Amino acid sequence: MNAVMSDRSHLFSLRLCHALREVLAEGYNANKLSKDMLAGLTVGIIAIPLAMALAIASGVAPQYGLYTAIIAGFIIALTGGSRYSISGPTAAFVVILYPVAMKYGLSGLLLATVLSGVLLLLMAAFRLGRLIEYIPEPVTLGFTAGIAVVIATLQINDFFGLNLTGLPEHYAEKVVVLAQHLPQLSPASLAVALVTLSVMLLWPKLKIPLPAHLPALFIGTLLALLLLQFGVELDTIGSRFSYSAADGSDGRGIPPYLPYFDWPWLRPGPDGELLSFSWQLVKDLLGAAFAMAMLGAIESLLCAVVLDGMSGRRHSANSELFGQGLGNIITPFFGGITATAALARSAANYKAGAQSPVSAMVHAVVLLLGLVLLAPVLSYLPMAALAALLVMVAWNMSEAPKALHLLKTAPRSDIWVFITCFSLTVLFDMVIAITTGILLAAVLFVKEIAQMSKVTDISNNRKQVEQHLPEGWQVLKISGPLFFAAADRIFADIARLSEQSRGLVLYMDGVPLLDTGGLAALNKLISKCQRNNTELVIADLQFQPLKTLAKAGVKPIPGRLTFYPTLREALDKLYLREQDTTPSG
Repeated sequence: MNAVMSDRSHLFSLRLCHALREVLAEGYNANKLSKDMLAGLTVGIIAIPLAMALAIASGVAPQYGLYTAIIAGFIIALTGGSRYSISGPTAAFVVILYPVAMKYGLSGLLLATVLSGVLLLLMAAFRLGRLIEYIPEPVTLGFTAGIAVVIATLQINDFFGLNLTGLPEHYAEKVVVLAQHLPQLSPASLAVALVTLSVMLLWPKLKIPLPAHLPALFIGTLLALLLLQFGVELDTIGSRFSYSAADGSDGRGIPPYLPYFDWPWLRPGPDGELLSFSWQLVKDLLGAAFAMAMLGAIESLLCAVVLDGMSGRRHSANSELFGQGLGNIITPFFGGITATAALARSAANYKAGAQSPVSAMVHAVVLLLGLVLLAPVLSYLPMAALAALLVMVAWNMSEAPKALHLLKTAPRSDIWVFITCFSLTVLFDMVIAITTGILLAAVLFVKEIAQMSKVTDISNNRKQVEQHLPEGWQVLKISGPLFFAAADRIFADIARLSEQSRGLVLYMDGVPLLDTGGLAALNKLISKCQRNNTELVIADLQFQPLKTLAKAGVKPIPGRLTFYPTLREALDKLYLREQDTTPSG
């Protein structure tokens, strides 16, 4: 028993810097540091374009994605509970962050992120990390596939070079507007996007140990520069985004400055106006903050679980939630948006030889150096190439093969849960999708468990009832849990049988659970049997049902209700009593 509890302790533990302290306790040396440095450098280079692309997809300037990966990436690695996770902006958040950024601007998005961090800290304090076990796979597959569809849809504007300045709030309206403007596509943007996407698809076949999106973006950028030389108009980070330099002049692309401290509500709001901080604003943002916290918790813990499977290690779920909470509270004060563990970057980190959270901290430093040193170069990245990158990210996160396998092989209830979560994520939002999906999965699960509960007449089964029963008596075997969804049906069936019976023996060794609803249904049966002058004998109760009956004060009723520890004792007493009442000779 102690071994089992120890094996599950990672689901309940909570301490600051858990993963780092665990590594230091095992012994950290120069060899491990060199491996962490190399892994951090590798994943840092991978993360630069991803952080910018995901910030743009979330409705803010690209530098805020870099700020997120730098600040949150460092803090979460330092304070969290998973030793290989890399945190930063992720594709899953796009569907939540984009509407907030459009309505409340950067300042509203940063304030919502702070609130989500507070919620994550509360989740850690209440030890809710273990609840990740109870989210059904059809729910996670459904909403991640739905998020992937939304992300891919949002990239159509830049992929085809439609130059739309904004899109409607609802998905169906987005699709209509995009379809209406497709005839206005830019051949140059489409060419750059297709070349970038083709390189990402074909590169893995070369078996070169370099992430496909890096050469793809390089080739896509070269093509864009060539087209620009011939006077072809093409949107790039430099042409799309601008900033105010320290000397008051306007710069193009990404500011080559370190992230700086400022209150979230003093950052640009909608239309560049300052957002007026108020409790009403906080209340308005709580829904989005809850969605961010929920998704951040789910994604970071799922990522940690996958890394545990790859490494054979154990993360501390609540410590990871605590680190994620701290990261998301502090990062917005430096301009960073919502962060969580990124599975693709985390897996790349582990495969690159990471030994500890130090590699994630090195990754943050690499991003910081990239921001300061490479800002002028990064401004040449074409928007169409970044759109192609995000289309690939969306495809990978959709887990389409896994989803198709589920649709082909899963029970019908799981398929309905998947379809529901997928549809609600696309058409409405992720919070509605997850809430509805979990509730639907729970209801369908209860229905399936209820159907497993049954009552069987074993009066003529000579393996269990060795002798013929006295006239008017039946032995009924009840199997399965007797909770509210099943007990009414089971005991109602027995009540109908009691109308034509002198007595019923209920053999309950197959009943592991009797809840309040089951107790109420049993009491109804007892009352019905009393009215019908039918004797009720209950035999072989398991511990939980016996405890429930004892706590409720259910006691034997002479001549009407009796209890026996085994079926054999109950039948022996019945046979003996019948013999005593049968006239002799």
